[in-house]
Amino acid sequence: MTVCWGVFLGVPGGVLGPPNPVPDPGPPTAGGGSGIGRAVCARLAEEGALVAVADQNEVGAAETVRGLPRGEPGQEHKAFGVDVSSAQSVGELMARIQAQFSAPPRVCVSCAGITMDEFLLKQTEAAFDKVLQVNLKGTFLVTQAVARGLVESGAPGGSIINMGSIVGKVGNLGQVSYAASKAGVEGLTKTAAKELARGSLSLMDLPPASGHTPTTGGRSDCQVPP
Repeated sequence: MTVCWGVFLGVPGGVLGPPNPVPDPGPPTAGGGSGIGRAVCARLAEEGALVAVADQNEVGAAETVRGLPRGEPGQEHKAFGVDVSSAQSVGELMARIQAQFSAPPRVCVSCAGITMDEFLLKQTEAAFDKVLQVNLKGTFLVTQAVARGLVESGAPGGSIINMGSIVGKVGNLGQVSYAASKAGVEGLTKTAAKELARGSLSLMDLPPASGHTPTTGGRSDCQVPP
């Protein structure tokens, strides 16, 4: 089974799992309702994975599910609602996924992320907090929940892929909150990878360059706020 989960400010997110000849719970992917997450969901579904798409925007998640291929017997995908910044919401999502597929996700692709761009001297505390709640805290909650599910189930292996950003490595004008959140995602992922390695769980931080998604609004990483 493949599950896609996450959040892009109100844009759909999701949880994804690895492709298998026999449907088997896979990884979560945030942002499954649009942008990178939707593309990941589509690719995994093409490879035969079951996909559970979760997002704060359930309409977008459902749209993603409707567009996913069903080429394998029993390949039924499912849309869920979730707020990745809430531990209760993430926990409830994991329970619903377990009930739906009778197993925890085996692969998690988490690309939850929002931007509230502003220069350092103009950035508000509220905006800074909101970005970290979704991008960093959300990634933490999803990673923790999926890892717990895999460890408690005794399932062999498992993969968690957290979507980072090149901005988290090199910084960018007008993106102090976003850069801080994505740098945190990298540190979180590297630390979790060390802690979970003996359980045969693999973790990866994937920092794509700029792209045209609902999160960026068509803006490239070299552009700055007015």
